[in-house]
Amino acid sequence: MASSALVGKLEANVEIKASPDRFHDMFTNKPHHVHRASYDKIQGCDLHEGEWGKVGSIVIWNYVLDGKASVAKEVIEAMDPDKNLIAFRIIEGDLLEKYKSLVATIEASAKSDGSGSVVQWTLEYEKLHEGIEHPESLLQLVVDLSKDIDAHLTDQPN
Repeated sequence: MASSALVGKLEANVEIKASPDRFHDMFTNKPHHVHRASYDKIQGCDLHEGEWGKVGSIVIWNYVLDGKASVAKEVIEAMDPDKNLIAFRIIEGDLLEKYKSLVATIEASAKSDGSGSVVQWTLEYEKLHEGIEHPESLLQLVVDLSKDIDAHLTDQPN
């Protein structure tokens, strides 16, 4: 069992104007379009195995974190279209140089007043050792990415 100092969870909520369905659709069925919304952060997303939006499928993200070009191979671990939820587990790539495990969960919910959505990002991780920082820069990246995707979606017709 890992030390509690090595295991962590970071969360962030981002208010957006786009509907929860449209935001969720970008990560389930169109992740290969995310770079169009946020080209300075995401260079590409490729389907490595399986089908877009299916649990067990493997996708490869090329992104920039802390000014460094990085790669993450992820398996879609969970999906719930009713909750606009998808979870990715990192299985290869740069993040595993610091983290034994990392799961990113994205859930988009309608705001109570009906104007847009709240996107909740949850990063659950286990650091390789106590000298590794918490993935706060990764959390900031996904918060900024959410805002870029929102701007892209609200500029596009339904």
